Amino acid sequence: MDKVHQFIKLEKDKYGKIFVDISYAIDNVSPFLDKKILARRKYTAKIPTLKKYIELIESAESELDTKKFFKKLKGDKYISLLESYKNDHLESLSQLEKCANCECLSCTADCKFDSCLGCKIGSKIVYCDREKINVTKHNNFSINLVNDRTGENNRYTVLSTLQDIKLDKKYIIVENLLSKEKFILYYYPGISEDSYGEISNAEEFDFIVSTFQSVDQ
Repeated sequence: MDKVHQFIKLEKDKYGKIFVDISYAIDNVSPFLDKKILARRKYTAKIPTLKKYIELIESAESELDTKKFFKKLKGDKYISLLESYKNDHLESLSQLEKCANCECLSCTADCKFDSCLGCKIGSKIVYCDREKINVTKHNNFSINLVNDRTGENNRYTVLSTLQDIKLDKKYIIVENLLSKEKFILYYYPGISEDSYGEISNAEEFDFIVSTFQSVDQ
């Protein structure tokens, strides 16, 4: 198999599966969810972008099999065309890849969590008990925090955020980029700036640790 056919096959297999999984989920949840709630789910708004990409892949595949057309246009240009579309819509395609593996995908529960409204770019909910707690993991989410002991401003990778709807609280688990030291803090997302607080309740702290550890395997 030449380079262009291999590229097209890999793209079609990967994104075709994502498209089928999300489309199937939409069909399944539509009868049970209010239209306004379904419209708020990120995959509902972004799925047309993926559909267009699938159509471009299939069009390139079809034209490549037409020898007459292939003589006029080198196969590498198909790769450039598809990669150009991907780059122009990278955020949507990357998010749909997350959505296809998110706990919210096929959920029809009467949700009290933030769900998609609180989802950052490149994030997905990896655990949700539908009653009290959920856990979100992120890609490329980092923050600056001042170390109370040293007074230094350090960069931290966000490993996870959690939402407890029973206590109406949110938590953030971060890891220092240099020392790899981990911290768990209250998380207060803001419109222009987020803020954080120390957890003093030992039982509450232990619950967040055990919940995170149960899914971080």
